[in-house]
Amino acid sequence: MVDNQNGGFYGQIKGDGTLVPDASKGCILNARILWTFSAAYRVLQDEEYLQAATRAKDYLLKYFYDHVYGGTFWEVDYQGHPIDTHKQFYALGFALYGLSEYARATGDEEALKYAVRLFETIEQYSWDTQYGGYIEACTCEWGQMADMRLSEKDANYPKSQNTHLHIIEPYTNLYRIWKDARLEQALRRLIRIFTERILNPETHHLDLFFGNDWSRGEGDMESYGHDIECSWLLHEAALELGDARLLAEVECVVQQVAHASEKGLLPDGSMLHEANRYTGDSDDDQEWWVQAEAVVGFANIYQHFGDEAARQKALKCWEYIKANLIDWEHGEWFWSCNREGVPNTANDKAGFWKCPYHNGRMCLEIIERF
Repeated sequence: MVDNQNGGFYGQIKGDGTLVPDASKGCILNARILWTFSAAYRVLQDEEYLQAATRAKDYLLKYFYDHVYGGTFWEVDYQGHPIDTHKQFYALGFALYGLSEYARATGDEEALKYAVRLFETIEQYSWDTQYGGYIEACTCEWGQMADMRLSEKDANYPKSQNTHLHIIEPYTNLYRIWKDARLEQALRRLIRIFTERILNPETHHLDLFFGNDWSRGEGDMESYGHDIECSWLLHEAALELGDARLLAEVECVVQQVAHASEKGLLPDGSMLHEANRYTGDSDDDQEWWVQAEAVVGFANIYQHFGDEAARQKALKCWEYIKANLIDWEHGEWFWSCNREGVPNTANDKAGFWKCPYHNGRMCLEIIERF
């Protein structure tokens, strides 16, 4: 994926292994590459990983960071020219995540400076001072947008569980290296948002979409992948804050959400992405990121609460991954695998929404934890 002609990394490799050298480059892809190789260098101390991380950092700051209005562009073309300049706070969160991890791994002051800038930008333009929480998107110059969807698959609501999940994630990581009072306050607020707003008190699943006033939006779908991912990321934030009283409250929710996610487990150890809670209809493929998060989420329950059944769920899902998702011949993981065990080669191996972040993080989490 290294683009030696135009810098950074190519924007796409198809599921069949075909490189698309003129594919546009997404902020999420590049920020996730930055996080993954920074974390890999921090844990494994391989200089190759540092080189890849530095390449990603330099490209992100040169081409994706908006040096006029702040924040990050959503998309640039293969030569680095901005082609979609709106500010999606999900993407700003990942840029913050990558830069904070690079600073954590290397002590780099420039990366920390820009990570702090992104935190301040998110707080200035995304935080809802009336109702609390973070809105989805703004125009390049921080104006309002009618369509704030993260992707075509999402419903058009001003607030979502997914964006909040990927703001608490980088805020926790930044707090590891920058113990600022404003950041601590923001983390505490985010934890309350999850436990009091996003968590459905009747089902213990996380609802997906919300109005500005936190009225619940379309409620037919349950996202088991996001449930299990949130369980450990929410726990991680509370652990990092080090407040025993808050942690005790959060740990009840962590276990409830992880248990609720088990509704998506299949007999072969894999986990469904999502399903309609009323009809039971679900997608037919087991996506790569859901399996990776299931391993970490259930391993987290075992590690902190001594739940042997959770350990077995993590191990069984890992066995499914090894048998079905890892491309042992060409590298990386397939996007998904269907119920018959056939890997999906139609969707990207690496691209706008896929890179080594979920699966790489899973491996690094297990290495560090155990």
